[in-house]
Amino acid sequence: TGDAHLEVRVPIEAGPHVVGVSFVREQWEPEGLPQPLQRGRVLTNDQIYMGYAAVRSVEIGGPLQAAEVTARETPSRRAIFICRPAEPAGAAEERACAAEILSSVARRAYRRPVRAAEVDALLGFFDVGRADGGSFDAGVQFGLERILVDPDFLLRVYRDPVDRDAGATYRLSDLELASRLSFFLWSSLPDDRLLDLAERGALDDPDVLDAEVERMLADPRATEALVGDFAAQWLNLRRVGEVVVDPLQYPHYDESLLEAFEEEVERFVASTLEDDLSVATLLDADYTFVNERLARHYGIAGIYGNRFRRVTLPDPDRRGGLLAAGALLATTSYPDRTSPVLRGKWLVDNILGLPVPPPPPGVNTDLDTTPGEAPATMRERLAQHRQNPSCASCHAVIDPLGFALENFDVIGGWRAVDPQGRPIDATGTTTSGAPIEGLPGLRALLLDDPERFPRTVTEKLLSYALGRRLEYYDRPAVRRIVREAAAGGYRWSGLVRGIVRSPQFTMRAVADTPAGAGRPADAGP
Repeated sequence: TGDAHLEVRVPIEAGPHVVGVSFVREQWEPEGLPQPLQRGRVLTNDQIYMGYAAVRSVEIGGPLQAAEVTARETPSRRAIFICRPAEPAGAAEERACAAEILSSVARRAYRRPVRAAEVDALLGFFDVGRADGGSFDAGVQFGLERILVDPDFLLRVYRDPVDRDAGATYRLSDLELASRLSFFLWSSLPDDRLLDLAERGALDDPDVLDAEVERMLADPRATEALVGDFAAQWLNLRRVGEVVVDPLQYPHYDESLLEAFEEEVERFVASTLEDDLSVATLLDADYTFVNERLARHYGIAGIYGNRFRRVTLPDPDRRGGLLAAGALLATTSYPDRTSPVLRGKWLVDNILGLPVPPPPPGVNTDLDTTPGEAPATMRERLAQHRQNPSCASCHAVIDPLGFALENFDVIGGWRAVDPQGRPIDATGTTTSGAPIEGLPGLRALLLDDPERFPRTVTEKLLSYALGRRLEYYDRPAVRRIVREAAAGGYRWSGLVRGIVRSPQFTMRAVADTPAGAGRPADAGP
């Protein structure tokens, strides 16, 4: 086509900018009016196929013809250069200013006060950079590079007391606790307020610690981190982009639908965090977030445009909460068929919080039908699979949960019949004999014990906060956190506060390591 190799250059004034690239559509319609069906292709007003529209690359170059003073006036430079030597400046004045800059950055990077010997070492790098680069800024840059490769920046190192025996417990210092708290709730460094409190030893006061938890949860960084890191790991959201779908069976599927799946869950989980709702809302909410593309897929009328907005669901028995989210249904399916096993295993792992062992060695897990024979239903194929005693014990738990979601197809669309036109049977029976009937029955089963799901969330959240898997000796702490959160309705803040107060979070045990061996360290920023 004529614009296949089109290049566009746009001059932009110096300074911070948000840069985006998109295609301007001529068939604009005011939001609120029906718009043409799009399947990832750009159509003209006369519906002639124009092929896939894509941006091959975006390059940003510069600054061009920018004055030196302009380059200095950026927010990031102002945050670093808290002082400037007067012009012309002597070596002593430059080193004094460099010491102030580097010690300030090192305090934040190392998450503790900086010792005089460390500042002297950084000034040595400043001197080398100043001599090689020929400017004050070049010297500061080389000093900053040294900070960014320091183990105290890259790792959170815990140094055990030398007078304690292996296995003995000890309380973290306030600085260590501040760092652990900040990476838990913000996935980043402590801010100046938290560092100041830690340096004064104020975090030993439970009221001060609770107030900091409340302050940090109210900061947008907490929602961003807990959704983008914790929820993404717990709910396998990072696998959404890996989903492969058979285009012959699902011609309406496209990449924009996958993107909408992921954003729906992120916005939904974020809403429960921002409003400090009960974690049970994750299962029984009567609302979600959709744009036109996702609303059309879910069968929700009256939604137009790409903007996501909160909607109350017209039929909570078909939608609502994580169980009916397209992102989770698609990542637990095969490209051409649903999988009650994958969905049931996901529910056992992530909602019930129970470990599921892998299939025994040598067991045939293939459920494909024999060519030339009428395809058996998924229920019939799994019934044959359960005839193997090695498989029956696990599948008796997994399969009934997965069958409850059989009304959802590979990409989470609602269906009443399977691809062969047979009615969907979304019923099952647990090992205890309790019946499960579709999504409403599954939801009721998971919520019949009010502590069950909050306990799973607490386990996942505590493991995330500690950076390790939980062991048998962590179970009493989990039960205590859940019991204490019950009075507040199992709200997010109650679970987080209980985790931060727990001995698992505030204390450590001396490692049993050979003399001279290093102690494991947590990953840093």
